[in-house]
Amino acid sequence: MQIENEALFRYEKIHKAVLALVIPTILSQLAAVVYNMSDAFWIGQLNNPAEVAAATLCVPTMLLILGIVNVFGIGGASLIARSLGLNQKTKARETCAFCVWTSCLLSLVYAGIFSLFSQDILYKIGATEETYQYCLDYTFWTVIVGATPATMSGLFGHLVRSEGYAKQASIGTILGLVLNMVLDPIFIFVFKLEIVGAAIATMLSMVISVIYFVWFIWSRGGRSVLSLNPWYYSLQKDIVSEVIWVGLPSSVMSLMATASNIVLNVLTAGYSTAAIAGMGIAKRIDMLAFALANGIGQGVLPLIGYNFSSKNYARMRSAIRITLMDSLILSLVVTLGLFLGAEKVSRWFIEDAETVAYGEMFLKIICLTCPCVSLTLLMMTIFQAAGKKVQPIILSVVRKGGLDIPLMFGLNAWLGVTGLAWAIPVEDILAMLLAIGLFVPFWRSLKNAEEKNTSSS
Repeated sequence: MQIENEALFRYEKIHKAVLALVIPTILSQLAAVVYNMSDAFWIGQLNNPAEVAAATLCVPTMLLILGIVNVFGIGGASLIARSLGLNQKTKARETCAFCVWTSCLLSLVYAGIFSLFSQDILYKIGATEETYQYCLDYTFWTVIVGATPATMSGLFGHLVRSEGYAKQASIGTILGLVLNMVLDPIFIFVFKLEIVGAAIATMLSMVISVIYFVWFIWSRGGRSVLSLNPWYYSLQKDIVSEVIWVGLPSSVMSLMATASNIVLNVLTAGYSTAAIAGMGIAKRIDMLAFALANGIGQGVLPLIGYNFSSKNYARMRSAIRITLMDSLILSLVVTLGLFLGAEKVSRWFIEDAETVAYGEMFLKIICLTCPCVSLTLLMMTIFQAAGKKVQPIILSVVRKGGLDIPLMFGLNAWLGVTGLAWAIPVEDILAMLLAIGLFVPFWRSLKNAEEKNTSSS
């Protein structure tokens, strides 16, 4: 590992170190949100609610790709950072190679399975006769052709960040997203490909992002522990189990989010296509809160993991305190902005009055618990950075699927379409309370370890 990154993890003033890692990651996460908004915006300019609805219905197919990324990205980044804290560079290289080549294989398997069963899958996740062909066209390019580029782009971002290269990780991510936003209007309107154009733009942008990351890793040569060399591929138990068990909670959360989105789409489809489109717009905009929490958590993960493994508990606790406070303040600001601007922002995407009305109503309800989402995700990431397995898996199962699916059925029966939206904040509040309950004992254990280190020295 290069000396400046070791200094960042070990010696840099803690607030400066947190900002150096977190700001680039937040920017890349915000760029991802802007991309999602841009995708919906340009499709919305076709003024066809069926196409906007189709893009929404296809979200679960992309969340499954995110599930692969999270297992090997979060799990791999945590193990690499902890290995560096123990100066185990060979293990870090083997971890990187294992994550890269296993993720590549799984993404190809997923694309193959989807291509064989796409019709059954799309109807089961909420496609109707009105939206099916749009869904099929979109997923051909984003899943069947694009699963591997999307997986590798997301994975490389995590792995590059694990060694302290937060800025370079963000450049690779933002490069693909900016290119996507540029290509969207070209393929949709200039080439007149409509929703197919948006899908092709997504696939091409991920390919370019992967090319950048491969070049960056290759250019570091022996100065980096990140390796694409298959000779370093290892199935050692301590690598495989650590990566999978630490990364699994994030993947489970993605899978549960997939199930949650499918249920939400199916229940919303019972009202109208405009309702699906409106919910899709609201959830895309509300991703701002998720992006901030994810950016802060993923950015600080290597710093926490490094100092946890090197037993520098005082520095680790300081990083956690600063990160939690920054996350809470940012999420409160986002909540206020989204609530006050719900109608105007929804109208940016489409002029259809019914869709806008649904979008405004859903967004005002969903955005209320942005601070809860922020704190829950951050605490979950802290557990993962420290290599904890039980707490993250509990939170991942409960937060998505375990709570919100029963709530959606119950509140939908009681309040109708408004109840579907209210299920989300109720679930977020309950999940945050559980996260706090799990985090407090962990925090106390860190404090005790810090005091023990101080007394022994």
